[in-house]
Amino acid sequence: MNRTLHYVFDPLCGWCYGAGAAVAALEDVPGLQVELLPSGLFSGEGARSMDDSFAAYAWSNDQRIERLTGQPFSGRYRSKVLADRQQRFDSGTATLALTAVALISPQRELEALKAIQTARYVDGEDITRLETLDAVLRAIGLEQAAAHLMQTDEELLAANRARLANAQDLLRQFNARGVPTFILETSGQRQLLHSSTVFSNPQAFIEEFVAA
Repeated sequence: MNRTLHYVFDPLCGWCYGAGAAVAALEDVPGLQVELLPSGLFSGEGARSMDDSFAAYAWSNDQRIERLTGQPFSGRYRSKVLADRQQRFDSGTATLALTAVALISPQRELEALKAIQTARYVDGEDITRLETLDAVLRAIGLEQAAAHLMQTDEELLAANRARLANAQDLLRQFNARGVPTFILETSGQRQLLHSSTVFSNPQAFIEEFVAA
């Protein structure tokens, strides 16, 4: 029986970064297709400037995620990203980069997401800049997607709008507000999964799909 796991996320969501290892492992579960759906939660009206208060809140939350999941948030990220008052908290450009990958090499979108998250949370890079994302994609051999991102034509913009709308529709259907959100579709039937185990016990979360 083929199943699809709709993974609704945002590239600037620390909890989504924390769930990264478990989500990557799900790609190896037989009969399960993982579909990535960026939500746009921290883009557009959801974007904001970085000030001292928000930076302190973010770092405190990040440390909690690191303790729970083992995913690293480096000192370089703290000093180069959270301390930068010119860099907005805005996932719009990173989301557009992922859509470029989805159009050209969809099977590598999760790999691209991991590379973008690592660039921010480990390397302390500014992933709100097109030039940074271009370099990140090229570094993992996604030159065509990088070129498409830098062109930012109407095809890319339309595809990005459609993906955001699809994600937001799913969230509304299940009255889910935050990310990450996991929705499992089996034979046309969809169900919202409780995602707490993806952080507290990721192996158990994976084994649920393997057992099914």
